[in-house]
Amino acid sequence: MPCAVAPTNSPVFLSSPMFGKPMISPSSSLSLRHTSPAPSPPSSYLHNPTNGYKEGKIISCDSNPSPSVVLKRKRPARIQIPFAPLSLMDEVAKPNDEVAEIDEEGEEYSVYCKRGKRGAMEDRYSAVVDLQGDTKQAFFGVFDGHGGEKAAEFSAKHLHSNIISKIANRCEYEIAEAVREGYLATDSEFLKEDINGGTCCVTALIRKGNLIVSNAGDCRAVMSRGGVAEALTVDHKPSRNDEKDRIESMGGYVDCRNGVWRIQGSLAVSRGIGDKHLKKWVISEPETKILQITHECEFLILASDGIWDTVSNQEAVDIIRPFCVGIEKSDLFSACKKLVGLSTSRGSYDDMSVMIIRLSNFTS
Repeated sequence: MPCAVAPTNSPVFLSSPMFGKPMISPSSSLSLRHTSPAPSPPSSYLHNPTNGYKEGKIISCDSNPSPSVVLKRKRPARIQIPFAPLSLMDEVAKPNDEVAEIDEEGEEYSVYCKRGKRGAMEDRYSAVVDLQGDTKQAFFGVFDGHGGEKAAEFSAKHLHSNIISKIANRCEYEIAEAVREGYLATDSEFLKEDINGGTCCVTALIRKGNLIVSNAGDCRAVMSRGGVAEALTVDHKPSRNDEKDRIESMGGYVDCRNGVWRIQGSLAVSRGIGDKHLKKWVISEPETKILQITHECEFLILASDGIWDTVSNQEAVDIIRPFCVGIEKSDLFSACKKLVGLSTSRGSYDDMSVMIIRLSNFTS
């Protein structure tokens, strides 16, 4: 089963023991570059989490987040999240900390990751093709770590296998619930490791002609449907009305600091795997959308917020489309690099990861 994830001895890739061999497809090429560090569609439906909260509008920092009467209450002290102590794993990974660019090319997908200007690369990705021996099944994921890379590494290694194991015990119409259970299981397993940090996730499971897209955090999935950008996920940020209500109902608070909405004055995302010090409010429960892959579905973009902070959904589709639609031989890797290059030119400081999946390979 050809696949690719972030290897254990790399700060970016991990291998998965589930499949018994390195997770890199024979047809793909992997290149590491070292440099010095720098300063809802008609055919789809949305599966809402079981917590009963509905999608809300995003509010600006200048607006009042709640239209109701403001009640005075004592605000809890700001939580200070400690940095993870230096461990043996940190020592082993240290020689590879200067990896600045990661790229991989496969027949079905390409991925390109570039380190930002804030320190070591914390983004990871996972790609598993020919899933369970079926060329029409695959799993892809992009993971944007914060507070260290460990949560992203762990998720890239274990999330897909946890989801597949949950699907084995579910009916086909319960796929969304199986994905949810896979996310929750991965979060629970990581928390048992007692490691600081967390990660945002966006994943795409392709199975029996359907595209199952899930997210927890602000990594995003965007599909090109006949050249029109279609967002398949909604970012989980504290500024979302439903997320803010959920956090406050659990005794937390959300405020705006330097133009960014944060939980407990700390984290700018409201869902993800890990973040044990904020686990009461930062849940790992994903939102999932399922749609049938038709001939109008051209390609899927999975990317971290280092891309989406500076590039709009339609811009991304417009940049990528000439590289893979209406031409004899597609060049997804060049499209990945061009998108990252645009984001860099617009001043993105964060790690930038983009994966492009050509959906025509998976139509029935």
